Amino acid sequence: MTSRTVNLLAAMLGRTPDDGPDRPARRRRSWRPVLPFIVIFAGFCLMAVFAPLLAPADPDAQNLLGRLRAPGSEVRGEVFWLGSDELGRDLLSRIIYGARVSLFVALLSVLISSVFGTVLGIVAALNRGIVETIIMRLVDIVLSIPAILLAIITVAVLGPGLQNVIIVLAFTRWPRYARVAYGQTLGLVGQPYVAFARHLDVGTPRLLVRHILPNIIGPLVVVATLEFGLMVLFESGLSFLGLGVQPPTASWGSILSTGRNYVSTAWWIATFPGVCLFLLILSVNLIGDHLRDRLDPRSWR
Repeated sequence: MTSRTVNLLAAMLGRTPDDGPDRPARRRRSWRPVLPFIVIFAGFCLMAVFAPLLAPADPDAQNLLGRLRAPGSEVRGEVFWLGSDELGRDLLSRIIYGARVSLFVALLSVLISSVFGTVLGIVAALNRGIVETIIMRLVDIVLSIPAILLAIITVAVLGPGLQNVIIVLAFTRWPRYARVAYGQTLGLVGQPYVAFARHLDVGTPRLLVRHILPNIIGPLVVVATLEFGLMVLFESGLSFLGLGVQPPTASWGSILSTGRNYVSTAWWIATFPGVCLFLLILSVNLIGDHLRDRLDPRSWR
């Protein structure tokens, strides 16, 4: 049997010619290194979902007698486990409800931008010519503007609020999905099975569902995972500037904005939400990096 025949059979079987019974099987990277961060991220998600059950007090209830109390202080039978803010509101309760706002905004923003960007990227790849040019030049224009600057300008025009923040973040981040979907789809269009399906007059919806989407969903999931942490950061940044979620709704960004005025006298107001923001974004980014490595066959060992 010639070497060419061996290589052909190995390719059909999905193996390299060097694979043999004594060769150790390749396996993907273990989840063990990022397991603590998965637990942290899951903890924040549970905290957001069950906020009414976990919060020890009403996050908007004011107690002027208990204002700027240190962590562990007790006022009239109410214990401020993480301290209180300038209006005597329980900081722990506000952080718990702030997690709900941040995760809700990030989830909807990623969902909207991923669907919109993926659809436009696939349409551009399957319709070469004027449609492709218009969509991809629009992608280049949006990507040429700093995302946070574009978000600030858009929110300033539309006005602050939870709904406007979600719309703005989705509008500023869809080009990343469009570019990834465009590149991945272009690589699939030239594959023999896609050309054969087109030759058989397979409808566009069936072509997308059966042949395109299953093969590009991996890179898009990785992008969405990394974008999730960025959306949390953007939402907090807009709320910090007063352009995001408006008081008295609790948000990590707005709590940080208040805490900067009391850093020297009430350090806990800015410290605890800042630590939560750091842990959440770090966990999401590390999970996204690990997921990218697992979905990349070149990283198998």
